[in-house]
Amino acid sequence: MKVIKLIFKNALRHKLRTTLTIVGIAIAVIAYGLLRTVVTIWDSSVDAAGADRLITRQAVSFIFPLPVAYKSKIESIPGVKNVCGAVWFGGIYKDKSNFFARMAADDNFFELYPEFMISQNEYEKYKKERNGCVVGKSIAEQYNFKIGDIIVLDGDIFPGRWEFVVSAIYQPRNKNTDATQMLFHFDYLNERIKQETPVRADNVFWYIMKIDNPNNSAQISEQIDALFKNSTAETKTETEKAFTQGFVAASGAIITAMNVMSYAIIGIIMLVLANTMVMSARERTREYAVFKTLGFSAYHLTGLILGESMLISCIGGGIGIGLLYPIVAGFEQVMPKGFFPFFFIEPVTVVLAASSALLIGVLAAIFPIQRALNTKIVDGFRFVG
Repeated sequence: MKVIKLIFKNALRHKLRTTLTIVGIAIAVIAYGLLRTVVTIWDSSVDAAGADRLITRQAVSFIFPLPVAYKSKIESIPGVKNVCGAVWFGGIYKDKSNFFARMAADDNFFELYPEFMISQNEYEKYKKERNGCVVGKSIAEQYNFKIGDIIVLDGDIFPGRWEFVVSAIYQPRNKNTDATQMLFHFDYLNERIKQETPVRADNVFWYIMKIDNPNNSAQISEQIDALFKNSTAETKTETEKAFTQGFVAASGAIITAMNVMSYAIIGIIMLVLANTMVMSARERTREYAVFKTLGFSAYHLTGLILGESMLISCIGGGIGIGLLYPIVAGFEQVMPKGFFPFFFIEPVTVVLAASSALLIGVLAAIFPIQRALNTKIVDGFRFVG
């Protein structure tokens, strides 16, 4: 109990220095938590991909089209249960800053994506409305879309003025389900293309397939690609996870930089706390000599220094983690929904932040402990700091 009291008294002896150290640790933990949240959310978009879904695209790039005639041929491959064509529409809603995914897809899209939950009544309504569309809950809330509203898009990939009726709003099944998409009928898009630019009609950008057994994904992929080998539009088939990773890889340098910065922040926390502990140990050299004279063992001195370091580190880390939640919630509110389809703190981020604070508390105390234990009593009394 005496050692514990001394730990608290020592930590509060220089209130300003201790307070500034705690504030510095808290800020660093918040910064670390924000960066790790961005990185883990980026990775979560890959993890959310369905294991039983494959993507077939043009072998060169998904921006090059595939004929709609490929659909029936892909459906004939053993193990393929369902096939859906999709087209990235793009377009501008009011302003270029209003970004969210806008795609045309076959009506069976929601059969392949059960994590996009939509009521049966709304689904039937969507199928009946020629220019109907389905929007995710997040963008419906952001732009105040309601059933029956008209969404007007200015086309870029497909020029012109496009009007859509909100037929349904889908709900995400879990936190890492993208609720920021707008989907509409491919047939509606294709009909208008046939009228305005016939040469671009009857093409999709990629096909989504649901297979009966994820273990057969490699075999089925090879069969699909072999089917169109040496054709005018050769294909590349891969798992949805690999397809998604292709998009994430385009931002690989950013992710790597964030990872490096997050670990650099850990180093900054350690330097801040280590500086405080070294200064404290230097000031208390004579005190430690007195403690040794009074019979305090190495165990007691280690407990004093390590306890003070851990106390400061834990308080700073606790405050940082506590403030991280409202700060992340604030970022989620001001950040465009289309940029991060979902934004939340994963448990692993909190565990890493807490573990880092504890580890730094231990590491920052190592040098002061060695100094206190290795300094002779006589040298300690002679020390003038």
